[in-house]
Amino acid sequence: MTANKEMSDKKHLSDIEIAREATGKPIQEIAEKLDIPQSEIEQYGKDKAKLSLDFIQSVQHRPNGKLILVTAINPTPAGEGKTTTTIGLGDALTQIGKKSAICLREPSLGPCFGMKGGAAGGGYSQVIPMEEINLHFTGDFHAIGLAHNLLSAALDNHLHQGNQLNIDPRRITWRRVMDMNDRALRQINLGLGGPGNSIPRESGFDITVASEIMAIFCLANSLAELKQKMGDIVVAQTYDKKPVTAKELNVHGAMTVLLKDAFKPNLVQTLESTPAFVHGGPFANIAHGCNSVSATKLSMKLADYTVTEAGFGADLGAEKFLNIKCRKAGLVPDAVVLVATIRALKLHGGVELKDLGTEDCEAVSRGVENLKKHIENIHQFGLPVVVAVNKFVTDTDNEVKTVQDKCDYLNVKVIPCDHWANGGAGAIDLAHEVVDQIENHTTDFNYLYEDDMSLWNKIKTIATKIYGANDITADKKLRDQIHALQEGGYGHLPICMAKTQYSFSTDPGLRGRPEGFDVPLSEVRLAAGAGFIVVLTGDVMTMPGLPKKPSAEVIDIDDETGNVIGLF
Repeated sequence: MTANKEMSDKKHLSDIEIAREATGKPIQEIAEKLDIPQSEIEQYGKDKAKLSLDFIQSVQHRPNGKLILVTAINPTPAGEGKTTTTIGLGDALTQIGKKSAICLREPSLGPCFGMKGGAAGGGYSQVIPMEEINLHFTGDFHAIGLAHNLLSAALDNHLHQGNQLNIDPRRITWRRVMDMNDRALRQINLGLGGPGNSIPRESGFDITVASEIMAIFCLANSLAELKQKMGDIVVAQTYDKKPVTAKELNVHGAMTVLLKDAFKPNLVQTLESTPAFVHGGPFANIAHGCNSVSATKLSMKLADYTVTEAGFGADLGAEKFLNIKCRKAGLVPDAVVLVATIRALKLHGGVELKDLGTEDCEAVSRGVENLKKHIENIHQFGLPVVVAVNKFVTDTDNEVKTVQDKCDYLNVKVIPCDHWANGGAGAIDLAHEVVDQIENHTTDFNYLYEDDMSLWNKIKTIATKIYGANDITADKKLRDQIHALQEGGYGHLPICMAKTQYSFSTDPGLRGRPEGFDVPLSEVRLAAGAGFIVVLTGDVMTMPGLPKKPSAEVIDIDDETGNVIGLF
């Protein structure tokens, strides 16, 4: 243990205070836990490091360890503790004598300064240094944003310098990005002010975590593959509707140069000194929601058990992890942990947010229908499931028992966990159950759809089998666009759905297990470099906005100590 255990009684401490009072080990000692030579780590201070690409290549001959995927039910606005559970489970596996490591996404500054807060775990299940991980960290997101915007600048420069590729400015699909929630930049006009400022046209900004560069970064296995995939990005069409790629603009090599160091996986630690790879960070409601393939694969070569997460509810993060990341990387999870909270179950059962702290077993019983649908969905992939109830102090034994009783017929174990309050010790039962599932049960993994299924039917399959919808709907223009992608040679690609995380449907207010609804498709985008088709549903935005009172209003610097305050 490297956390100061004197602080174990200080339950009133905030996440940032807990992280600040922890005594982390030097990053060299964390690397030694995974038998990583000191010569292969590149230190970013005392407690962060990147691992050399040569080292990654040198361990490829080793057998893979076991892979555990952590996902969740449809969350409340505060989230259900998926990252916290991932960290708590990793620490618990270490405590029961397993050589374990954790793979997480890097937090985005947008939600950090917006409403959701950071993404380094919580309570006594955190990765540290918490402040640095939640802020600039090792600069990976800055590099990804710069690579994306270099391509944007090169595209507009090409138009300005004579447009030799015959690009139609009305059919440019490549936008710009920044890692901040800024709704005012969703739609903008470029090139105003006269001939010296390029060609006037409409465009906009997405948040960096929605960038195709982020997706490519997290799906590539090597720098060479990263460069090739970035060259395949389709940025526009010509006047005769032929695709124009980044390779034709001849800047994909320079983009790779900007990402050369960022592509090396980041190594940090938990409060209990379990090694943690925190690398890459696409959103799960508007992107594919998984950390980098390079970090996950490396962890599986170094640890006997790798615990990773997929963002938001299982209808988004887990579906994309299994249909996109596993398909692209050749991975198969050995077990799935589905995180639920009593609070969220009561919300799905019809209780208002202000009343979630009051015992209500009937509401829990109704809300369990949401959990059961997620369990059934994971079973569709042929994978075993363990339910982790991330406990709050307001939860009662009767409410937890209600969940266990309602799920009993699905043949899944429901394990109460209090890792937020007690670290790895609070997830020991969960760790034993997950190990039992892996060692004593076989998986029969299968994708939800095959590559040769049409794009329309892939979308419909996700909507009907995962969301429980009756059908999908789209206007003729959108149907024609999907048909054009099919006929243009992209029909084999998987689908990346962009949808609200709060409901199986596209209506965030429709809780529980809704029935009798359709999924309206609003937009389709080709991500040829990443190798998938993005389908936007409902009113999901790829550039979020700030809430009425953003977290930025409470994040500050202590004038006397220089410490960050208000970060959570």
